[in-house]
Amino acid sequence: MLPDCRAETEEGFADLAYRRIRADLVHGRLAPGRKLGLEGLRQIYGAGISTLREALNRLASEGLVVAEGQRGFAVAPVSIAELQEVAALRLLLECHAIRDSFAAGDLDWEGQVVGAHHKLAALERRLLAGDTADATQWKRYDREFHHLLIAACGSVALLETYAAAYDRYLRYQMVAVVFRGALAAEQHAALLDCALTRDADRACRVLEAHVQGCVDHVVRTNALAPFAPGRRKPAAGATTPALPRRAAAR
Repeated sequence: MLPDCRAETEEGFADLAYRRIRADLVHGRLAPGRKLGLEGLRQIYGAGISTLREALNRLASEGLVVAEGQRGFAVAPVSIAELQEVAALRLLLECHAIRDSFAAGDLDWEGQVVGAHHKLAALERRLLAGDTADATQWKRYDREFHHLLIAACGSVALLETYAAAYDRYLRYQMVAVVFRGALAAEQHAALLDCALTRDADRACRVLEAHVQGCVDHVVRTNALAPFAPGRRKPAAGATTPALPRRAAAR
């Protein structure tokens, strides 16, 4: 029997719409609490209503979108309580994976970790010097570095679960535009050193301070206040903000 090319094409469109909307959610381009009208999304993403509904249902199962019954869908809200939960889950998974990855990683893995840190550190030096940078590029390098630290753990299921948890955590960082300056850069350098010396215990201590410091920064600066219920939400498709010229250096 010949393959149903039409069905394959529709499946491809649905997956593309899902990935595009998901990226905009994770990177903060669709603001927390914003209503997701299907007609408005159709104009933005160029996908059919049924395709969009399927994508939004998938995203609701990941906690990035909220289904509101007959009222449709909305971007999942943000809160300090959820940030703390997501941060704790990220720490649990990343520390577990770090131990296995540090034990199993080979020379090629070390080279990949070094390369990822080189890009991240170069961008952090620019930020510390007062340059502006696209927040998406900054977090892409950060994400790549942290993912490579655990890439040799040997568990596909763990990596997939971690990736989903990390993206929920990343959404908070993008919404709050959190860059903690020299301290964050020093912690990344310490994590690189831990990887090269295979010191998993120290890496987990550094990672805990790294993640908790981000949570504390969001709480201290009240960065989620603009997204509280009742506040006016940015327009759908708004661009991700650039990092401020002097980004909360510590």
